[in-house]
Amino acid sequence: LFIAGMEAVLLNPRYHQALSILKGFRNGAMYGLKVRLPHSLVTTLLFHNGSIKEKLTFILRATLQHSKNLAFFVAMYRSLMWLCKMVWGTTRPYHSFSMAGITGYVVFGENNPVNMQVNLYLLSRITAGFARVLVKKGYIPEPHFKVFPWFAAFVWAMVLCLFEYHPDTLQPSLQSSMNYLYTDSTLWSNVWDFLVYSSSHLW
Repeated sequence: LFIAGMEAVLLNPRYHQALSILKGFRNGAMYGLKVRLPHSLVTTLLFHNGSIKEKLTFILRATLQHSKNLAFFVAMYRSLMWLCKMVWGTTRPYHSFSMAGITGYVVFGENNPVNMQVNLYLLSRITAGFARVLVKKGYIPEPHFKVFPWFAAFVWAMVLCLFEYHPDTLQPSLQSSMNYLYTDSTLWSNVWDFLVYSSSHLW
């Protein structure tokens, strides 16, 4: 009876908009959990120093923050778009742009490792997406050569140049990765740290 009553509410069109905000909050929390937990688990255990307790605390904090931020972003953005629709009767691209901008400022505006990683991830994706929109709309001609190799060349040229001469400008996690690949690989003192250990890192 209780389940039937809940389903009656869930399937009632009258409550659909409000419930979609709640479902968006739930999905944001779950997606943040699924994405961040395995990532933090692997990178922290492999590359972070400290006790097991400190590592587990870092993993749980990063996972909670990522999950919470995505949950609140989805809920707040949907709420603002619902408000726009109630006020103007419909929504336009500039509504989506401005409401997402406000929500991004509030939810992902704090400069911390999790927000930095999420924002940089999105920046790379929207840059590629925006280039495709320009081609799709006819603002720039579609290239008649392979673009991706030149894109790869530019990315790797820039990251190695920055790492070699301005490493302090790179994100700490990227610095750590680059150090492991290009600095630690020049250091060894015996067979053991040549084959098994690399600097302070196992593997």
